Amino acid sequence: MYTSGSTGRPKGTVVTRAGIVNTLAWMQADHRLTPADRVVHKAPIGFDVSVREIFWPLTRGATLVVARPDGHRDPAYLARLVREERVTVLCFVPALLGPFLDEYRPAESLRLVMCGGEALPAALAARFHRQCGARLVNSYGPTEFSVTATSWAVVPGEPVRIGGPGPHTRAYVLDAWLSAVAPGVAGELYLAGVQMARLCRPARSDL
Repeated sequence: MYTSGSTGRPKGTVVTRAGIVNTLAWMQADHRLTPADRVVHKAPIGFDVSVREIFWPLTRGATLVVARPDGHRDPAYLARLVREERVTVLCFVPALLGPFLDEYRPAESLRLVMCGGEALPAALAARFHRQCGARLVNSYGPTEFSVTATSWAVVPGEPVRIGGPGPHTRAYVLDAWLSAVAPGVAGELYLAGVQMARLCRPARSDL
């Protein structure tokens, strides 16, 4: 997978099969995809969320609904796709969720929306719950950690959190001396476990 991370400089990330398998098993344990589900694949193939969109439904016998090229940029098209294809599961970055809600009309089929890639504003989560009867999940994870590092099912009226780590993974909040901070004290987030990427290498500048 390729990511710019926080530097803005593209780099290649070697994500292991074990990390992806762990991610998919974690998602399945939390959200129970079945053959009755219909999941949209709309993310560009080089974006890490495409792993979740493609392999999760295919490993569970669910239907993969493939969006048209560049369909991920068109909220009106996505809202129509949800209705016409009876979509049950959808992944979004928060920046696109708002425009999608502008076009969306409640559909009984939609049961799960997963957000990630950037901070999920509390006001946007509240708007989602007013318009949709679906479950909203906020996830955090750099590409270097096999798509998802932490996950939280957003509860209406409660603060939006990034949640905690999944099976075989760990998350620590540490200070500048790499010591654990007390609850409520600001620090840096460190991740560990089976989902950690094996290697990150800067991309060639002439590509």
